[in-house]
Amino acid sequence: MKIAVIGSTGVVGKVMLYLLESRNFPLTNLIPVASQNSVGKKIIFKNKEYDIVSINDAVEMKPDIALFSAGGSTSLEWAPKFAEVGTRVIDNSSAWRMDSSKKLVVSEVNSEVLTNDDYIIANPNCSTMQMLVVLAPLHEKFKIKRLVISTYQSVSGTGKTAIDQLNSERNNLSCEKVYPYSIDQNLLPHCDVFEKDGYTKEENKLINETRKILNDYSIQITSTAVRVPIEICHGETVNIEFKDKFELKEVYSILRSTPGLIVEDEPQDNLYPMPLNAANKDEVFVGRIRRDFSIENGLNLWIVADNLRKGAATNTIQIAEKLIEMGLVRC
Repeated sequence: MKIAVIGSTGVVGKVMLYLLESRNFPLTNLIPVASQNSVGKKIIFKNKEYDIVSINDAVEMKPDIALFSAGGSTSLEWAPKFAEVGTRVIDNSSAWRMDSSKKLVVSEVNSEVLTNDDYIIANPNCSTMQMLVVLAPLHEKFKIKRLVISTYQSVSGTGKTAIDQLNSERNNLSCEKVYPYSIDQNLLPHCDVFEKDGYTKEENKLINETRKILNDYSIQITSTAVRVPIEICHGETVNIEFKDKFELKEVYSILRSTPGLIVEDEPQDNLYPMPLNAANKDEVFVGRIRRDFSIENGLNLWIVADNLRKGAATNTIQIAEKLIEMGLVRC
């Protein structure tokens, strides 16, 4: 079993390597790939030293699975080349998510859609990912009519330069700025670039990816994405209007039985999801579950997850594990 990690020195790539080791993924040969500046350098994996190789060399090595976290342009250029040599690609960028010929997969939600024909598989946006773990089972039961989503997203969602900016600003150091303003002591209603409709690209990802994963394009969705001055974890408030009536006890029962989801909802004891507790965990946390009395069949939720784990690396590894379980990759 040969596994290539494209972007192995990046923020998400490092988490992928950690998870491949901690989850005892059944690989026999690791192929770490990074930019030309890193080629020839070494990394340690399971107490063994591996040389970082170029992406072209990785294709020639014909890995069984390639885990991509190196940006959309890299994925667009190289994912098809890996697929051509029989490699299953699981991609973390936005390059393939809305391609009608590619599956967009959250492991707990719709991994059953994978088939032997799928050689490029898309990982959803981190904010969409954590939200759909919660929403999918509720949609199956009560049918979602409308969503109002507000996100509170950590700087690690932008990458290492953003983390460096936050820490430098906190220590009054000069630094390269990835944001147009200071992020320390600030909130930026500006995640990714603004598009012609006035929404940011991140906000439109939440809308479009949700409909695709749930396979329901009738759901009405609006969103606002905000960057907040913390390093790890995204929080979301989600207001749901269902088509069908529901009882809160049913909602709790469904969520408590959903794989990969932890309900933290005892407000009288100050128990609710927080980034402080969700960081470095693979599960999605949901709380502040309450009826919205302003509309019929309305529900409010607060959702938190580690955007580098479940929002990116964990789901990627889970999809790879699913490919093995389904017999689509032999080990």
